[in-house]
Amino acid sequence: MSQPNHRPRAFPISIKGVVVRAGKVLLLKNERDEWELPGGRIELDETPEECVAREITEETRWKVTTGPILDTWMYYIDQAEKHVFIVTYGCYPDGDSEPVLSHEHKEIGLFAEHDVPGLTMPDGYKHSIVTWFARLREDAPELVR
Repeated sequence: MSQPNHRPRAFPISIKGVVVRAGKVLLLKNERDEWELPGGRIELDETPEECVAREITEETRWKVTTGPILDTWMYYIDQAEKHVFIVTYGCYPDGDSEPVLSHEHKEIGLFAEHDVPGLTMPDGYKHSIVTWFARLREDAPELVR
């Protein structure tokens, strides 16, 4: 039974990918001057795995194979005054081309794991990056060297 004045809250969902190649993680700088993982909004006709692969390709021209879910959390964006539900996936790079910056971001970068703690970015992204590096060291060490 719901209360008469109760309105369920809805939140946008953002599907993000952690891509590591040659020991470096792919990051993008957004309009708030924060580094973030590539990714974006899911479309009605796609799975979350397809979404993150498509978004990474659109934003960087990198093709990836989507791996496991790493984390989920609610992120509050101060400047926009809204909450966004974040889902992060570990992704495997398909190829060795250089990433290309799209019109959606201000900057693109590849960062070593030890550089990530000092970057301006949400802690949830940092946690996902640490988690993916740890898994890759066990399952695909050639990507972290």
